[in-house]
Amino acid sequence: MLELLFCSLLTILPDYLYRRYRQGKRLGKEITFYSVWFELRWGITACLMLTVGLITVIFYNHPSTTNATLFFRTVPIVPEVNGRVAQVYIGVSDTVAKDAPIFRLDSSRQEAAVEAARRKIAEVEAGIVVARAEIVGDESKILEARSALQQALDELETKRELRRRNDDIVARREIERLEVMVAGREAAVAAAVAAKETAQTRISTLLPAEKASAEAALAQAQADLDKTMIRAGFDGRVEQFVLRVGDVVNPFMRPAGVLIPREAGRNRLQAGFSQIEAQIMKPGMVAEVTCLSKPWVVIPMVVTSVQDFIAAGQVRGGEQLLDAQLVARPGTLLAFLEPLYPGGLDGVTPGSTCIANAYSSNHDLIASGKVGTVRAAALHAVDAVGLVHALLLRIQALILPIRTLVFSGGH
Repeated sequence: MLELLFCSLLTILPDYLYRRYRQGKRLGKEITFYSVWFELRWGITACLMLTVGLITVIFYNHPSTTNATLFFRTVPIVPEVNGRVAQVYIGVSDTVAKDAPIFRLDSSRQEAAVEAARRKIAEVEAGIVVARAEIVGDESKILEARSALQQALDELETKRELRRRNDDIVARREIERLEVMVAGREAAVAAAVAAKETAQTRISTLLPAEKASAEAALAQAQADLDKTMIRAGFDGRVEQFVLRVGDVVNPFMRPAGVLIPREAGRNRLQAGFSQIEAQIMKPGMVAEVTCLSKPWVVIPMVVTSVQDFIAAGQVRGGEQLLDAQLVARPGTLLAFLEPLYPGGLDGVTPGSTCIANAYSSNHDLIASGKVGTVRAAALHAVDAVGLVHALLLRIQALILPIRTLVFSGGH
């Protein structure tokens, strides 16, 4: 409507003034409701053509969209293991801090595993104490065996000396018996030494390995026990938490609720612009938005990034070939907008519906001197008509609450 009124000032109004004061025709006499088209046909035609051209220039060079929303991330609350709920710490909707408990699953099986692992560690430690006592006993046995061996060697040496002096004093059978006794005593010493080395090996190698395995089993059991306590991973708010004691939770089928981060949807707005404006939308463009949750306020923004692909064209591998006909609606060009000034989105509820305008600027190109006079004038005109779009946004911000509450039944 504003474009039509503006264009009529340049076309229909001069045409009417010419016919009224130059040709002497009067409104309601020669210029009537039935003859207005014939009398003002040139002005009406020029007005319509200029209006269409002006609207095209404005909406192409200064894109606008009603598909603007403060999207926010939600995290499903699911445990890592299946289980039955034993205790709930929050209500259906509540604020939680990082690492605060949300609910706890029945942990009797995990607690039993932890206790078994601890007892296994205690058993291994007791085995180490017993092995050290065995080493002390083995050292005593070694001393005893060596004493018995030395006694047998002394007796054998004495008998051999007597037999060397006189064969008839000591029988040969006695010498052989003593030699067998010495060999047995030597074997006893070797056995005692081997028993000590075995005990030392158990202390230095086997039992530490068993203890390490038991500690690893304890750590795993403790980790499984910790998984039964579900905590918040960050500061935020829990919503739709209807879980109660006795319910069975399955991480693959039944989330307990959703956790919304505290800063989610507070710093960035996402807007979907038409695909035809892909060549215009660039990072750094100044933009403005007005949101339904904060009426009568126009928030200055800046385009920080533009997604270089359109979601409607995404393909997921499957067993059926993609048919382009299945894409019923053309996708939008997603742009990310951030407040131009700190705290610009304060008071805007995450998820709020917004209207966004982006304004192109050719000032740098004009100032560079790389364009001619005619093109520079045209670019100046393109930048100037952005004022019309800014005015339209403010009119939309003014009537948005009225349209929602009165004409749409939003109350």
